[in-house]
Order: sequence, then structure tokens, then C-alpha cells
Amino acid sequence: MNEYCVKYGLNEERLPLHVAIIMDGNGRWAKKRLWNRLKGHRAGADAVDAVTTLCREIGVKYLTLYAFSTENWNRPEQEVSGLMNLFKEFLISKKGLLIEKQIRLNIIGEKDRFAPELLKLMNETIAETEKYEPKMTLSLALNYGSRQEIVHAARKIAEKAAAKKLLPEEITEQTISENLYTFDMPDPDLLIRTSGEYRISNYLLWQIAYSEFYFTDTLWPDFRKDEFLKALNDFAGRERRFGKTSDQIKA
Repeated sequence: MNEYCVKYGLNEERLPLHVAIIMDGNGRWAKKRLWNRLKGHRAGADAVDAVTTLCREIGVKYLTLYAFSTENWNRPEQEVSGLMNLFKEFLISKKGLLIEKQIRLNIIGEKDRFAPELLKLMNETIAETEKYEPKMTLSLALNYGSRQEIVHAARKIAEKAAAKKLLPEEITEQTISENLYTFDMPDPDLLIRTSGEYRISNYLLWQIAYSEFYFTDTLWPDFRKDEFLKALNDFAGRERRFGKTSDQIKA
């Protein structure tokens, strides 16, 4: 029995295997305090630490965080530059801890738009955390958009078909899943969005077909251990039927 599940009053058998989070509200958190938006993003990085630590403790195997969308490049240049520096700081400061805790780092999205120095740091950190059998996988969705991801997958499948390596009638749901950025992960069991917004925002559209959704008014920098535990306990009380009836599930 997991000692942390006992400590936090969680039902270990009802934990999600994979949690995906839309981390929303950094800017509004800072605005309420009359601070610039980058201070909100820095506070949001502390929330990432808290949630990642709790996931590792209780045994959530996959945590995927929506950190920077394809549309976020349209934000003010100063904010985008600040976010890039934050990603760089995260990779440098957290690499040792990721290795110590046996957390594999994964990046999903189109990485080629990032500066060479940042891209090199990403790849080096990923490589270092692939040297051991992971206890948990932390995925950061960077320059990520789900429609873009599906288009990317469709092109890969079309290339295989054009090369006669795949027949059209052989294309299945599994074929598509295997060509997504998340090909080596299970689909999310739980999708959390903070800050009171009720949108998916082009995030994991294929993968969340049967995910449980949890929305909270809490702004992301304030989403720490207690708020996450609320979401996990709410998930534990859900009945996941996957198209079946309640009677079938109980049987």
C-alpha cells in the first residue's frame, strides 16, 4: 500500500494512471496583484513543482502539462521571451531532481521553432532521463496544438500508404494513435482545467475521447496540493462506463 495515498486519504485503486492539465490563469493571478504577467508564470512554475511532486509520491504514472500552445507565439514578444527563459531555467534547475526521482521528461509538440540553445537543452535533458526505468513520465506540451498533431499524424500515415507500406483498409484507430506525439503513453484518465474556463483549447483532442473532465475556478498558481487532492478525490467518485451501462460495470 502506498504510504502517501494513506497519508492523503486517497483510494490507491481509484487513482488515474494519466493526468493531463490545462494550466490556466497565470496572467490573471498576476493582474490581481498588480504585477506583470511573467511573475504569474513564475508562480505557475511553483505549482508545477507541487503537482509533479504529489503525482510522483502517490503513484500517478503520467502527467502531461499544457505549457505553451502554437497560438501562444502571438502573445507580446516580452512575454514569449520570458516564457522561453523560464523553460530554460526549468530544464537546468530540475534536471538533477528528475533524475533523482526517476522521472522521465518528455516534450510533445513541434520543437523545431525553439531557439537552438533551448532545443539542445531539451534534447539533452530528455536523453539523461531516458537512461533509467522511469517511475513517472512528465510531458510538457510545448508549441503544441492538437489539430496540428492530427495533421502531422495524417501525413505520416499518408506517406506510408503512398509507399505501399500500409493499405487504406488497414488504417484503424490504433494506427492514428501510434502516429501521434503521445504514441508511447496511455490516453489521459483525467483532464483538469484551472481558472474557471470551460474550453479544451486545442489540447489532446483525440486522446481525451473518454477522459473525465474536472474544471476549477482556482487560478493555476494557486493550484497546489490541496486543490489537486480535491480533483483526485472527485475522479475517484466517478463511474467510468466507456459506453456500457452501470449494471454492466458493476457486474
